[in-house]
Amino acid sequence: MFDRYDRRILEEIQNNARITNQELADKIGLSPSPCLRRVRALEESGIIRDHVTRLEPAALGLKLMAFIHISMDRHTPERFANFEKHVNEYPEVVECHLITGQSADYMLKVMVPDMDYYQEFLLNKITPLEGVTGAHSSFILRSPITRTQLPLNHLEKTKKK
Repeated sequence: MFDRYDRRILEEIQNNARITNQELADKIGLSPSPCLRRVRALEESGIIRDHVTRLEPAALGLKLMAFIHISMDRHTPERFANFEKHVNEYPEVVECHLITGQSADYMLKVMVPDMDYYQEFLLNKITPLEGVTGAHSSFILRSPITRTQLPLNHLEKTKKK
């Protein structure tokens, strides 16, 4: 499925989504045309979803990050779909995960300017949602590791089996 060129393409564009096709081709050892064909094939297959730019939250005034564990009253597809639809409308929610192994059903990652904003957000947007029975917050003190790159070291090992 993947060869060393595909893996190198994925590694390089995860590190720099703005890399030109010529630069990418030079780095991985292909000529530009086959390199571009491979990138397009990876995009068409859905492996490459987006090309994004990461912003610095603190520089934009987003100085408070929290995880909110949400408990729901019922575990039905309709209840979950309604909750997910609503939280998707809130730009403060940067991640939403349906989870297991905890007393909560969802874990939200939110970014807001400060504690006052957080309180308003929690009390006026999250807890009033239909089905929400509990919300427990954990605040991020610092983030020594934050990556957007996915680990790819298993790709070639899987291929060899």
